[in-house]
Amino acid sequence: MKKIISGNEAIALGFGDSGGVFASGYPGTPSTETLEEVARLGDVYCEWAPNEKVALESVIGASIAGGRSLSTMKHVGVNVAADALLTLTYTGVNGGLILMVSDDPGMHSSQNEQDSRNYAKFAKVPMLDPSDSQEAYDMVRIGFEISEQFDTPLMLRTTTRISHAKGAVVQQEKIAPQIGEWVKDVPKYVMLPNFGKLKHIEVEARLLKLQEYAETSPLNRVEMRDTELGIITSGVSYQHVREAYPNASILKLGLIHPLPMRKISEFAASVQRLVVVEEMDAIFEEQIRANGIEVEIGKNKLPLCGEINADILRTAIDGTRLEAVSPVEGLPQRPPVFCPSCAHRGLFTILSKLKVFVSGDIGCYTLGALPPMNAMHSVIDMGASISAAHGMAKVNAIAGRTEKPVAVIGDSTFFHSGMTGLMSMAYNGGNALVIIMDNRTTGMTGGQENPGTGLTLQGDDARQVEIAPLVKALGIDNVAELDAYDLKATEAAIKKGLETPGPYVLIDKNPCILRYKIRKPAIHVDQDKCTGCRACLKVACMALGLTASGEKQKVRVDPNVCNGCGICTQMCKFDAMHELEGANNANL
Repeated sequence: MKKIISGNEAIALGFGDSGGVFASGYPGTPSTETLEEVARLGDVYCEWAPNEKVALESVIGASIAGGRSLSTMKHVGVNVAADALLTLTYTGVNGGLILMVSDDPGMHSSQNEQDSRNYAKFAKVPMLDPSDSQEAYDMVRIGFEISEQFDTPLMLRTTTRISHAKGAVVQQEKIAPQIGEWVKDVPKYVMLPNFGKLKHIEVEARLLKLQEYAETSPLNRVEMRDTELGIITSGVSYQHVREAYPNASILKLGLIHPLPMRKISEFAASVQRLVVVEEMDAIFEEQIRANGIEVEIGKNKLPLCGEINADILRTAIDGTRLEAVSPVEGLPQRPPVFCPSCAHRGLFTILSKLKVFVSGDIGCYTLGALPPMNAMHSVIDMGASISAAHGMAKVNAIAGRTEKPVAVIGDSTFFHSGMTGLMSMAYNGGNALVIIMDNRTTGMTGGQENPGTGLTLQGDDARQVEIAPLVKALGIDNVAELDAYDLKATEAAIKKGLETPGPYVLIDKNPCILRYKIRKPAIHVDQDKCTGCRACLKVACMALGLTASGEKQKVRVDPNVCNGCGICTQMCKFDAMHELEGANNANL
């Protein structure tokens, strides 16, 4: 059967067709859809974990119990899971174990450009790098076989283009769930120093065996064409190479760690010019050069930052490129803003007004850093808002400054890695205001379930975690709720939190408008009362605009976009904005 599916869908299908029995991950673009697609298969168990470390640890347990298992995450998620990964490489596996990691060259939805190939080298585990949906599907089954043959976890790396681009996939015959014997093996799974020393020796021996395997594996193939130009590449870069230089000879790497150095040396000797094409870091090039193989073009001409495309390759290799298509001038620009009726808008309107220092986090609310609100001043990583605010407050106290920092964090991020920071603040006598935006979903990645939604990934009812009792259990005495749609009440609550010494937590319990499909009557502007002062535009809502003509432009509301949250009406001092009777936003 042939299907046209994305790389993420292909990996999910490959997992189901390859005897997979357990999958766990944390949503993070561009990996998110993989686990969602596993859930849609219906016959394979899968779950969202509170964070990537828990996901990988759960998958390790499933592997020890004998099941073929899969963990999914984006590149920065591996940082969270690295503690488990670096021990897993010593213990090895029972059932095959694949860690799918999705890199994001170009930072389409990430805070950095992290090359996860470094982690494969660091952890000394094999890594596969598919170049299309078919390979993404096939490499799941091959990956399980390698994992079990060499007693090792295996990393399956995608990038944004592979995860989201669609291609034809021909399914293999589905095999039954693969579950091996569950045995107690203390020297294998208990990494006390004496056992770990022996396992490290095994890891180094395994790496040598994997390198021999890489030399003959069909995953690494030579495509000989014109020998004037030879290119070594992998993943999506292979597609760009084929587009730019269809007649070039190519060594296409599928098993990208460890590298098949003999095959690379033989290929280099068979071509006149050798080029290494890889996005982000010079992982291949450095190893190839270290083995005494001359590379004419690599990162000396190709960029270390961002994605690679055919034009970049042509320019780097022979100085030519296709003539660029000029962009159309005069098109309207729309910077990213909060969704219409999002409760975050009310909160950041007040934070902007109060001019406090806001320690931010990873989520939709990061948009509060952008104009016109400019109300977020640091974003580090998931869960860092609370820990960073705690450090700021301690230094402020040392310096004699009285300003109290504000940390803003979402519910999913709080469950992910914010709880420990809050516990530390309570334990160490911190002095920050923490605002938890509890919208009952993982909003930025598309509205996935989390421990606060009351549902599992597969749609089953689950225990719903209430944040207020949890915060109190962590040692915070001052806990209150706010309604970010009520600007006056929100301002009063924040001021009280800032004026009260010690840790103070405010919780806004307003559900995500998109996730829960909430519809409210639209807002109407009385043009006779509107003065054109534009105070309402400070809330940065895409439903608000200006009239096209007239002596003085006035504010208008697009009823097809407005979802009637009423935040803009509270900014109006002239009573010009009211709920539009009988109107509903059907086109949010």
